[in-house]
Amino acid sequence: MRKKSESENRVQLTMAKQQGTLIEVHNLPNDDYFNVGFVVALDPVFCLMISIDWDGKINGLIAIRIKSILYTERHSDYLMTVSEKTKVAHDHNYFDIWQVQKFIDNHPKITQGNLLSNLLNDSYENRLPVVIGTEKYKGSDDFTGIITDLTPIKVTIHYYNDHDLSSLWEYDILRAKINYLRVRGTQMATGKQIFNDIFNEM
Repeated sequence: MRKKSESENRVQLTMAKQQGTLIEVHNLPNDDYFNVGFVVALDPVFCLMISIDWDGKINGLIAIRIKSILYTERHSDYLMTVSEKTKVAHDHNYFDIWQVQKFIDNHPKITQGNLLSNLLNDSYENRLPVVIGTEKYKGSDDFTGIITDLTPIKVTIHYYNDHDLSSLWEYDILRAKINYLRVRGTQMATGKQIFNDIFNEM
């Protein structure tokens, strides 16, 4: 398994941010799944990216704990392919259907200071579903839920299981154990629909 140092990864993330170029972020042990996007902010612990899906469109914001990143890639055929797809998405007006760029433009403070806290507070205050990946599960499982309590130490969420919609479950997650956080995108919207239609929670 490839592994680069945290400082090496931070340099690559910083360069991608400065140049406004796509970057692959490999933060999970299974190399079949990784994140692609544009870096919009870095703090001492997390990087914040506009996440791009396989179709070349924005699928939300993701904050990734830099220490959890195995390696990054800034020049690959995969990135070249996704870059071409973003051009098509722009041309046909589906690049940013969730208006993520507009959200960042209208809320510049979201990219300043403590990135994890900024995103958690935004989703908590607006009752928006989030996806939380933890150090324990390392991508083998994550949690789609609504934040019901937020303290400086932990996050409490009510989450659902895709394979068992009989009820919601409650889970306490230490902030220090959060490896990634997805907000304001495809999974937020689908989560909101499920919470509304099945659990009458929204």
